[in-house]
Amino acid sequence: MDKLKELRIVDNFYQTSAFFPMPTTLVGTVSENGQTNLGAYSLCFPYYIAGKDYYAMILECRNSSNTAQNILRNKKCSLNFITDERKYFKEAVRLGFPGDTTEEKMKNCIFTLSDSTISADRPKIVEESYQVFECSWDDTLEAAFNDKAGNLEGYEPPYRNFNGITSKFGAHFILKIDKILMKEKYHNSIVNGVTRNNFPSVPVDYGYRDSTNFWYTKFKRPIAEKIQAKEGDVKSVIYAASRIDPDVKFTDEACAKLTKIPRIFLKAALTQMVAIAKQENISLIDEAALEIINDKRRQEKKK
Repeated sequence: MDKLKELRIVDNFYQTSAFFPMPTTLVGTVSENGQTNLGAYSLCFPYYIAGKDYYAMILECRNSSNTAQNILRNKKCSLNFITDERKYFKEAVRLGFPGDTTEEKMKNCIFTLSDSTISADRPKIVEESYQVFECSWDDTLEAAFNDKAGNLEGYEPPYRNFNGITSKFGAHFILKIDKILMKEKYHNSIVNGVTRNNFPSVPVDYGYRDSTNFWYTKFKRPIAEKIQAKEGDVKSVIYAASRIDPDVKFTDEACAKLTKIPRIFLKAALTQMVAIAKQENISLIDEAALEIINDKRRQEKKK
């Protein structure tokens, strides 16, 4: 068996000192002349995923890029997730080349752009995407609203830690997700149940590897592995349910149907059930009421 060997960590370590799988996205922003600019990015990941009053992504980029300058200027962007067609990835590589103006890079762009579903002042979205996040930069974090567009030769300190201008040549943007759009086929698969046959063709990008090539892989059908869920004790569910709300009670039979909920999510699930029960004027959640409540939860998920 080969032993692990230390590799020197250098700038852009995720590209030059590692094999790091990443998403392939086209970030849409609005240039000074009102034209939509597309830039290819892989350093774009979920950031706020639960427990906040909004959900967010984080985008990391050069602060002199068209994308960064446009976000600093008007605070809006679209994250367009493209499928794995070779021609799309080739175009993404072209759009990711630094130094071109918006007019130069968008002149012969192969992607079809359509208006934002939110407002006319936002960047257009890529119709070929399997999903799109329409986002707004939260510049209130770290008082990043003080960072302004216009400095293309590098920014001087002080720098932000995680939002806005973070180094002489770098920027991080915490992007509030205003809306998620998805092609109908994949929307339906998430709402009705995902199988290995209804995944989008999601490419995996391995970043810049040398002076010649970018590397990525085309999609293959995913392999499902059953979650080895531990069923909770009925007594522990009864105990938790009895402490959610004094006005709404659960029968033991209803609690027995909730033992597969992971313990870490149990309180949140029970709290949601109680809230729905109150909306429906249900004070005792038995097996029949549980069916009504779960139907409501499924409807909420579809929305």
